[in-house]
Amino acid sequence: MAITEDAPPGAEAGPAGAPPGRESRRLSSPLVLTLTLLLAVLAQSPIRGLLGSPLMQSWMTVFVAVTVQALPFLVLGVLLSAAIAVFVPPSFFARALPRRPALAVPVAGVAGAILPGCECASVPVAGALVRRGVTPAAALAFLLSAPAINPIVLTATAVAFPRDPEMVLGRFLASLLVACAMGWLWQRLGRTDWLRLPARGAHEGATKGEAFWNSVRHDTMHAGGFLVLGAMAAATLKAATPADWLRTAAGNPAFSVLALAVLAVLLSICSEADAFVAASLTQFSLTAKLVFLVVGPMIDLKLFAMQAGTFGRTFALRFAPATFALAIAGALVTGTVLL
Repeated sequence: MAITEDAPPGAEAGPAGAPPGRESRRLSSPLVLTLTLLLAVLAQSPIRGLLGSPLMQSWMTVFVAVTVQALPFLVLGVLLSAAIAVFVPPSFFARALPRRPALAVPVAGVAGAILPGCECASVPVAGALVRRGVTPAAALAFLLSAPAINPIVLTATAVAFPRDPEMVLGRFLASLLVACAMGWLWQRLGRTDWLRLPARGAHEGATKGEAFWNSVRHDTMHAGGFLVLGAMAAATLKAATPADWLRTAAGNPAFSVLALAVLAVLLSICSEADAFVAASLTQFSLTAKLVFLVVGPMIDLKLFAMQAGTFGRTFALRFAPATFALAIAGALVTGTVLL
């Protein structure tokens, strides 16, 4: 017979593994919300003074302007991207592309111009194409072109740059050039052991309706979060950075191009919204802004993580630096000719 000991009087049973009598100190969500609201009420005077300062008003103006302008395009792009990813079978692309890889690459690149979708959707779509037998060179060309030159992105670019319509043509040509160049480069130098066969899609097995709304919810939260971060960064750069610093950086062509290329990688803004952030950087040249618009949809922090998760780290470590360098070169060549 097992012998049990009674707990001391007044002691309460705690969670499994916790000593008796020790109460849980975890903060619940209602408690955190209550404490936050209480702090906001107590600090309302300093907060009111901060929001009323000219610097904060300038920051809020840029932040709201970028967010409000970009949000409709982001939502429309997410809806169309989810519809294409769910309702258009990957086998359609396999049948539509030429069998010869050298011809399939530019066809896949041009196909990105008629298939709306952000970079968050292009990676799983490209993975599905590879699983269905499409040559990797063509799938990678589609991966790079679709989020950069689709109708939603080009329309958003035209709205963001109403006085510079050549930016739309420049973005289209530079992005398509880089996408095809990367596809041909992979066809020439890529090795099959660098590319891991993508796993089964996350939404495969669910009904089309469930997959559509799951994709919409995921992409809206994901892309919307990056849009807010990008708008905050643009507002901070515009309002808090001394004008002399920005003029100095923008006045050096080589440094301004490299700075905006790195900024595009770090901000990781959705391609439906990045044109409005670029347009807010008024100190920089059109060529530097074009570099920002070409680099961002092709390689940034979230894209690197998604590419590594879909095709393997070995692939991403080779593909990302080559894409970054070619995107800068393609944007510079196109900007020199057109802008």
